[in-house]
Amino acid sequence: MTDLQSPRYDPASRRHGEYKVPGGKLVVVDLDVADGRLANVSLSGDFFLEPDEALLDINQALTGLPDTATAGELAAVVKASLPPGAALFGFSADAVAVTVRRALAKATSWTDHDWHVIPPTVLPTEINVALDEVLTEEVGAGRRNPTLRFWDWQEPSVVIGSFQSVRNEVDPDGVEKHGITVVRRISGGGAMFMEAGNCITYSLYLPQTLVDGISFADSYPFLDSWVMAALEKLGINAFYVPLNDIATAQGKIGGAAQKRLANGGMLHHVTMSYDIDADKMVEVLRIGKEKLSDKGTRSAKKRVDPLRRQTGLARTAIIQAMTEVFTDRYGASPSQVSEAELEAARERVGSKFGTAEWLHRVP
Repeated sequence: MTDLQSPRYDPASRRHGEYKVPGGKLVVVDLDVADGRLANVSLSGDFFLEPDEALLDINQALTGLPDTATAGELAAVVKASLPPGAALFGFSADAVAVTVRRALAKATSWTDHDWHVIPPTVLPTEINVALDEVLTEEVGAGRRNPTLRFWDWQEPSVVIGSFQSVRNEVDPDGVEKHGITVVRRISGGGAMFMEAGNCITYSLYLPQTLVDGISFADSYPFLDSWVMAALEKLGINAFYVPLNDIATAQGKIGGAAQKRLANGGMLHHVTMSYDIDADKMVEVLRIGKEKLSDKGTRSAKKRVDPLRRQTGLARTAIIQAMTEVFTDRYGASPSQVSEAELEAARERVGSKFGTAEWLHRVP
């Protein structure tokens, strides 16, 4: 325990951090920093913990750690401090680590940022994909505020994941028959079949500090918690099916993908089916038996249950509801893609996203 009379103790160093575990409880940490180390650590929240004494064990274990400790190091210390048989309900050692990092301003929360929202703007699919890379870089470099952008497009397209094989994912006869544009994105995950008005696609560009200490798997529902709230507002009870599928009791409605850049920027984007032409989709995409068996269905058509059928609402109304929930939650303000960003995306199409080398980098 730090001596409050010590000249090295700075009362102004008192720090406060909060983290609401997705689907769980609120974790709160108050602490001081003295000589670069954690002091007077006090963990609290509406979680459940057995035995009671484990709370003091956690506080004592964190006290004295360097304020540069990583989320992994903090979580390991918390886990090691727990007595045999200890039970944590509604939170975890990782959640404590996130909260401590937030108290130290090493990790951030949604409300630490001034968010922008870019409404749907019709752009070629190649430009939409290139903008994802450009805007993620801009946020990572601090030249753009964290941003939510809704896509729009005209040409029928397939956007494949960064590591997918063109040959294995796309049927060339179906592509030619339906005039499909095929583009590769920078994130992993599966192929998206996209026609104008048949799905809702959005991208989040954020600093990685927002997911500091949150596992890769948990970052998906964490970054889409506002979407679940928007869908609930529309009468849809949606949930995540690990790793990256969004579903309802009626079936899958969407999927998410992510990419983290070296400069600290992060891309998280989602496509949700609104009124998909399932017959055309199975002519264009090669959906293997292995993937269907893993999803517990024999038909690709049964895997996707569009939002139009579940809500009866226009696509624009659903996007409006999503925008309103995001704006209300995070105090976001309207924005647009700058001409410089758009020009950078056009250049990126010419040098990367529109090239055969990029499209067929995995044959």
